[in-house]
Amino acid sequence: MCTLFGTVPRNECSCTPPAIQRYMSRISGPLLDRIDIHVEVPAVKVEELAHRQDGEKSEVIRTRVEAARERQLSRFEDESNIFANAHMGSKALRRYCPIPADGEDLLTTAINRLGLSARAYDRIIKVGRTIADIAGTDTIQTPHLAEAIQYRSLDRQLWLG
Repeated sequence: MCTLFGTVPRNECSCTPPAIQRYMSRISGPLLDRIDIHVEVPAVKVEELAHRQDGEKSEVIRTRVEAARERQLSRFEDESNIFANAHMGSKALRRYCPIPADGEDLLTTAINRLGLSARAYDRIIKVGRTIADIAGTDTIQTPHLAEAIQYRSLDRQLWLG
């Protein structure tokens, strides 16, 4: 049964790609552009819950996120209206987010293949900057951008036609 149309989510979705496309087209592209991260979260099977492995502890993650937040506050201490990566405009992006040549190539490929907008391009860079901050690096690296591109799943042609 399909969860898209309100039925009981016991089985995998059996909707056809055109049906999924029609459903997803209800969300406009400009609205999706304003959402930084799109992540598909599949249902977890009961059997998988029973065999859970220990993951990273919340305290460890919290420490990394707090350090990233401090890094951002320090970066923008001379800015009056920027307190986090998400607040950057185009001018600040150029100043604080230089991209390596291979990262620029990756972004160009993603924009062309996925049909992403200029706004999505900026959001990918901001998310990439945040991923770099969480990793504790001063520069955005190509793997950070690759991860950020993966968080734009709703932009992909399958969903928007």
